Amino acid sequence: MKEGIIKALVFVVFLSASVSVSSQPGYSIQVTVKDAPEAKIRLAYHVGRQQFVRDSLNTDKSGSCRFMGAEKLAPGVYMIVLPGNVFFEFMVSDDQYFDISCDIKDPVASLAFTGSEENSRFLAYQKKWKALQEEALKISTEIGNVNKAGGDVTALKARLNAQEKKMKDFLYKTARENEGTLLGAIARSIIPVDPPAPDIPAGTASRDSIARVLSYTWYKKHFFDNIDFSQPGLIRSPVLGGKLDQFFSQVVIQIPDSLIKEADRVLKSSSANEDVYQYVTVWLMNRYASSEIMGQDAIIVHLADSVYLAGRAPWASEEFLADLKKRVDRLRPNLIGLKAPELLMNSFSGHYVSLYDVEAEFTIVYFWEPDCGYCKVATPLLRDFYDANKDKGVQVFAVCTRQDREKWENYIVEKGLSWINGWDPQRLSRFDYYYNVESTPLIYVLDRDKKIIAKRLAAEDIPAFIESYRKYMGQ
Repeated sequence: MKEGIIKALVFVVFLSASVSVSSQPGYSIQVTVKDAPEAKIRLAYHVGRQQFVRDSLNTDKSGSCRFMGAEKLAPGVYMIVLPGNVFFEFMVSDDQYFDISCDIKDPVASLAFTGSEENSRFLAYQKKWKALQEEALKISTEIGNVNKAGGDVTALKARLNAQEKKMKDFLYKTARENEGTLLGAIARSIIPVDPPAPDIPAGTASRDSIARVLSYTWYKKHFFDNIDFSQPGLIRSPVLGGKLDQFFSQVVIQIPDSLIKEADRVLKSSSANEDVYQYVTVWLMNRYASSEIMGQDAIIVHLADSVYLAGRAPWASEEFLADLKKRVDRLRPNLIGLKAPELLMNSFSGHYVSLYDVEAEFTIVYFWEPDCGYCKVATPLLRDFYDANKDKGVQVFAVCTRQDREKWENYIVEKGLSWINGWDPQRLSRFDYYYNVESTPLIYVLDRDKKIIAKRLAAEDIPAFIESYRKYMGQ
């Protein structure tokens, strides 16, 4: 079995095997830890790859405490965290009245449940899965040792393949026998999707390249085949968040058009359950709102327009929606690929200048301040680059964002800034809005047609970007 698959399947060890229905309101989970009197015990849960504490109690002198509440816990994979951050996991579904006991010396080996059929069955399931996993790891270790010695690993690889099949069969069996439950959904979600061999006619040129493209396309299309988006319990497990992270960071090409297309497809699938849909939407918004990859703000604008501002986010408050609209409206005019908004303003030379009148292969739009600490580093770097490249198709259109004209003029003279120095203290051009100027320095790079090809670059990154862009364009 491949190492990656073995690691991925480890999570199943901590899951239970069925759902018991309880009509009782709320939840009541008593935890008794032998030899742990007056110890701090925490009830926690997963949300994607993060864990959150739901409650914290101290055990009594006998080592017992009871977590309880008037409302049921949301379904998912929960944890009991013991002193020393030792923990074990269990499933919460409809049956939320049960007892857990263990020994502080070896909590997992001594773990027992009373009143929870699903978690009792989980223990038997755990033992079988652990045995399968240990056998796979044993064979993998043998292969590594024989490889180091230069021996033949053919027979061992055959055993490993057979073990991998046995593990997959076990997961399929678990998913099938627990269909419609959280355990069934989690077991199936861990099974990797394997692209079939592409059917390429004999004699086709570039056969290997075509095969790779077809396999990738199939894999991307079917990546979520084993995810049950109708199961809200997946939200409180490492599964759904982990799959989303893997897909959007490792599978999809990192350009806005591709990411938007796949985000729409995943959102459509997640609409099978309103809680899952909310989770996926928020996950996507959080991911791209904090992205440091240039141009991915286009994804935020798209999600805002297609979900939040389209009335498809009932969980969002009116205040949040109003603030979101203001923010995305400042992003719309300056997305990568759009023609940069016109800048018409007075200048250091004493006459009006227009951005659209600038004729250059590359125009760098630079927003700055004389007293800005970062600008004091960026401005000289940009000046030196400009001086060396002004006869090689590069122009700078600089806009001071402050109103102290004397300080602005003195700085221009002192630093020898011979590029276009725009002056618009009343912001009549609304440069702050159209270019979303919230801090300085801020740099945009435009092509010959004034299309935005880069934004928020550091001054020191401009030379490498322009060189790479020229190569990309075949210049």
